[in-house]
Amino acid sequence: MAEIHTHGGPSAAGRVLARCLACGARLAQPGEFTKRAFMNGRLDLAQAEAVCDMVSARTGAALAAAAHQLTGDLSKELAAIRERLMGVLASLEAAMNFPDEDTERGQALRLSGDVAFAVASVEKLLGSARAGKVLREGVRLVICGKPNVGKSSLLNALLRQDRAIVTDVAGTTRDTLEETADIGGLPVNCIDTAGILTPRDPVEAEAVRRSHASIRAADLVLLVLDRSRPLENIDFDLMADLEGKDVVVVWNKADLPEAEGILPSVFESAEVSARDRRGMKELEALIVRRITGGAGAGNEILVTNMRHAEALRRAAASLGEVRDILHGNGPAEVAADGIKAAVHELDAVTGRDADADLVEQIFARFCIGK
Repeated sequence: MAEIHTHGGPSAAGRVLARCLACGARLAQPGEFTKRAFMNGRLDLAQAEAVCDMVSARTGAALAAAAHQLTGDLSKELAAIRERLMGVLASLEAAMNFPDEDTERGQALRLSGDVAFAVASVEKLLGSARAGKVLREGVRLVICGKPNVGKSSLLNALLRQDRAIVTDVAGTTRDTLEETADIGGLPVNCIDTAGILTPRDPVEAEAVRRSHASIRAADLVLLVLDRSRPLENIDFDLMADLEGKDVVVVWNKADLPEAEGILPSVFESAEVSARDRRGMKELEALIVRRITGGAGAGNEILVTNMRHAEALRRAAASLGEVRDILHGNGPAEVAADGIKAAVHELDAVTGRDADADLVEQIFARFCIGK
C-alpha cells in the first residue's frame, strides 16, 4: 500500500489515506468520475472525451477547443444532423410499408436534397479535422537553408527566446535542434537544421544527411534565404529539391538593403528580419494558415478526436451513396440501410451506440480520478 512520506515517515494525509483504504475505501480508477457522469447521462461520450483533452492540452487554443466540445456544441450539431436523417428514414420506411403508394419522383428528389444537406454538414465538420489534429498532436516544422542565412535566429524568433546559438561564423549549427513553439495557439515542433552545403569532412556530411532526413519528415518546411545577398546555386538546388513539399520561403535579413536581382520564388513567401522580429507576425499567420488549411482555432466547432473524424468519414461515405440512390430514384430499402449506417456512426461519436469495450478503452486513457 502506497503512503505519502515526509522526512522518512508517513505524513498525516498519508495516514488518513491508509486508514480509509484499510476500512474498505479504494483509490479512484482512471477517468472514474467522468465515466460516472457519462453512465448517468450527465455527459455524452464526446463531452467526456473533451475532459481528457483539456487535461492534455498543450496550448491555449487546444484548451479552448476542448472546452468548446465539453459544452456540447459538437453533440448538438450531430443531433441536428441525426434528426434530419431520421426524418428521411421515416419517409423511406413509409414508402416501403405502403408499396402501392409509390414514392413520387418529386419526393425522392426532396429526400435527396435533405441527405445532400446532411452530407454537407458532416463534410464541414470533417473540414475542421486537419486543424483539430494539429491542436491535438502538433506539427513538424523544419527550418532549412544554406549556412549563415539566419536559420537559428529565426528559430529563436519563433520561440521568443534565445534557444539556438547565433554567431557570424557560418556552420555554427552542426546538428538538428528541436523545440516546441506556440504559434497562433498551435503546438509546433520547430526543427533547426544544419546548413545545406557541399560537405568538407565526415562531420559536415552527417550534419547535411540529418538535415535532409528532417526535411523529408516535415509537415511544413521554412526555406530561409538571405535577401541581402544574391542567390547562389545551392539556393536554387534547394528550391528544386523541395518541389512537392509544403514549403514557405522566408526572405530573411529585411533589416539590410535588398540585393539586386532577387527574383520571386515559386513558393509562397514572407519577408522578415529574425534579428529585430520584423515581419514575424505575418510569418506566423502564414504558418498557421498553411498548417490548418485555412480552418481556424477560434469559436467554430473543431473535430479534434481521430475516433470522431473516422466515424464522420464513414457517415459521409454512406450518406453520399444514399444521396445518389435517391437522386436516381433507386430502391428505398437500400437507401434506408445507408441512412441507418450513417446514423450508427453519428451515434458512435456521442456514445448513444457505443459498446462497453469502446467505453472502457476511452476512459482507460484518463488520469487517475478525473
